[in-house]
Amino acid sequence: MNKCRWIVVAGVAVVLLPSMLVAQTDTSLSPQPDQQSTMPAAGPQPAAGPSSMRETLGAPGVRGQQLADQVFLRTATEDGIADVKLGQLAIEKGGPDVKTLAQKLVPDHEAIDKELATAADSLGVLLPKKMNKDDQAEYDKLNGLSGKDFDAEYIIFITKAHWKKLHDFYMEASVAADPGLAAAVVKAMRTMHDHLGMIAAVAKQDGIALPPRPPRPGAAPAAAAAPVAKQ
Repeated sequence: MNKCRWIVVAGVAVVLLPSMLVAQTDTSLSPQPDQQSTMPAAGPQPAAGPSSMRETLGAPGVRGQQLADQVFLRTATEDGIADVKLGQLAIEKGGPDVKTLAQKLVPDHEAIDKELATAADSLGVLLPKKMNKDDQAEYDKLNGLSGKDFDAEYIIFITKAHWKKLHDFYMEASVAADPGLAAAVVKAMRTMHDHLGMIAAVAKQDGIALPPRPPRPGAAPAAAAAPVAKQ
């Protein structure tokens, strides 16, 4: 009797063993919980955000913008040095109206340069100490003029320079990676906008024909829209 019972138990074990092995094998092959969490969900995926789209399109990321900010600071500093040097020359050689104008412009540009230097220091940017070659050539040209020729050349040059700088600052205000730099840029834009009004008034008073105004940039950045709305 015991022998027969042992035979029955052995037979049942033989029958159940393959299915038990199959079950263990299936469990080991099924994805674990953390593996499943890394698998993409079924259905449509959300669209890529602006930052991922910029990276896909090859536009600069945060590091690229930081490098662009450094280039902007160096260029703006060179231009600022020229604004001050040319203004000082106008105080020395200009007519009464031009002299008075330059006396207002010079301290304003010195203040702009100081704020940009503060932003550069916080970013570890080494700034140039002199104007660029083109502005130096203009300085040398003005230094050889006098009277109405000097006044006309100075007014026309600083008008173009302010238009260009306002455009460059406008573009920088919308993309600057550093909040301190962005704030300094927007503040400088307000000052240069006021300068253009003063320059135009002197040009009209002294009978100096200003060059055509270049096209304005596209949509204004939110932070800069208010200061430049009246241009």
